[in-house]
Amino acid sequence: MEDLAHSTCSLVRFVSTKPNIVTKNDGKRYSGSTVALYFTLGLFLGTSIITYKLAKNPPEFLFPHSSTTKLAEISSPRYGDPDKVVKELKNVLSADQIRSTKETLETHSDSSFSTHHATPDQRPVAVIFPNSTEEVSLVLKACHKYKVPVVPYTGGTSLEGHYTPTRKGISVDLSRMNKVLAVHAEDLDVTVQAAVGWQTLANYLKSYNLMFGPDPGPGACIGGMVGTSCSGTNAARWGTMKENVVSLTVVLADGTIIKTKNRPRKSAAGYNLNGLFIGSEGTLGIVTEATLKLNVKPKYENVAVISFPTISDASSTVAQFVQHGIQLDAMELLDDKMMKYVNVSGQTTLKYDEAPTLMLKIGGTTKEAVKSQINDVKRISKENHQNSFRFASSDAEREELWNARKVALWSTINYGQEYIDKDIQVWATDVAVPISKLCECLTTTKNEMNETGVAGAIVGHVGDGNYHAMILFKREDRPKVERIVRHMVDGALKAEGTVTGEHGVGMGKRGFLKQELPPDAIDLMRKIKFALDPYRILNPDKVFSIDPKDKGE
Repeated sequence: MEDLAHSTCSLVRFVSTKPNIVTKNDGKRYSGSTVALYFTLGLFLGTSIITYKLAKNPPEFLFPHSSTTKLAEISSPRYGDPDKVVKELKNVLSADQIRSTKETLETHSDSSFSTHHATPDQRPVAVIFPNSTEEVSLVLKACHKYKVPVVPYTGGTSLEGHYTPTRKGISVDLSRMNKVLAVHAEDLDVTVQAAVGWQTLANYLKSYNLMFGPDPGPGACIGGMVGTSCSGTNAARWGTMKENVVSLTVVLADGTIIKTKNRPRKSAAGYNLNGLFIGSEGTLGIVTEATLKLNVKPKYENVAVISFPTISDASSTVAQFVQHGIQLDAMELLDDKMMKYVNVSGQTTLKYDEAPTLMLKIGGTTKEAVKSQINDVKRISKENHQNSFRFASSDAEREELWNARKVALWSTINYGQEYIDKDIQVWATDVAVPISKLCECLTTTKNEMNETGVAGAIVGHVGDGNYHAMILFKREDRPKVERIVRHMVDGALKAEGTVTGEHGVGMGKRGFLKQELPPDAIDLMRKIKFALDPYRILNPDKVFSIDPKDKGE
């Protein structure tokens, strides 16, 4: 348009008050018809220039001709007024769906167990509680219209600052969208809304003798689980969210509602949109519904608890289980400190050996199959110097034995508050490495924690090489903990591992992601983000930087 304006506006200057007479810049006088001719010619030429530029595919001034988007090539985002969004939504939503109390804003900004904490000014202006996918679309249409940041929220259990409103804006709490919509038992799938908790789903499926594989920390909901591509204790057998999502309903940045695919277990129809949104942490769209794969529960299953003299003995045992092809339903490792925290916390009625411990789920379709696996497990454990081997004698004891693993984080925090400091801080982080490197990495992290003198424990979904450090510390000791985490990540990358197996990147691990992936890979992610969210309103600053002035890493 600038070319057209220049061509027409610079053609003539109207300085004469006489009708049909125009004085041009060169001082010559022209009739009105001559001026009209020039004007028409200029308009034609200007329009032709614009048409030519638009004909370029794609037009360069609308979309750069690069396959990636580098941080240095972009400008900082400019955001609009959130109050305009709130005002517009008050016309279409009920009063109880829009909240802005101090308590509500704070709970939608941070948690005590997050590794990355919100600053005092990182609070949403309002929290919106939609009841349906269509209402989520209304919210995003308004945010897109006024260029206002929007952050999705479900269970609030994430650990890396995933829902911190770094640019203020609006928080969208999906907690009212908590229904199981359909169970297709014969097809082994279920459709749920985003705020259905995995524990709620597990109880719902008991009457069908079915189970959903991923089982992360207590309180996690399906929407957030999709966002972080989490997994849990069952991942070694049943896979992560990437392997357990059939289809998603997603609301895009401008309010467009899409469904990624239909219900067949396999499909070769187009791009893998499921894979695009799983693990995107709400930066590409807001997941409102999901169709999930289900599994038939093992007919026979027991829990074994095996203690070892050292963490090296325990991790070597896991490696041999995998290398011998023993298919266990779950393989979890808790170190001696973790077993102590569980005992002291009182969250379980049973007491455990305070030594590195493996907790295994051993299941199958026949008693003979289970017995065969148990014999293999006993043999390999004995070869690796086991201290004790304990089986559950009843269903109740089986639940109780496994409960020690599920309460690990809360037991650690409770121990820290009671025995170290009421204002105890916790840093819960994870990495994943090839199984053959697991023993070395676990031992190195364990030794550094002991040598540094900070309290903390190691637990892990070691069947797939994913382990966690839960470090307790006083505020003044944070630099020590940062160093331990940095060395833990460096060790994982040196072993050809990943900076996060299931927690996600969020704010806390953006810098580490840059160590794992080459710059062009992150620039490609940024390109995809900008293509789907050109105003950069969806969960800004998570996974990678969207602002060249951002110093958050």
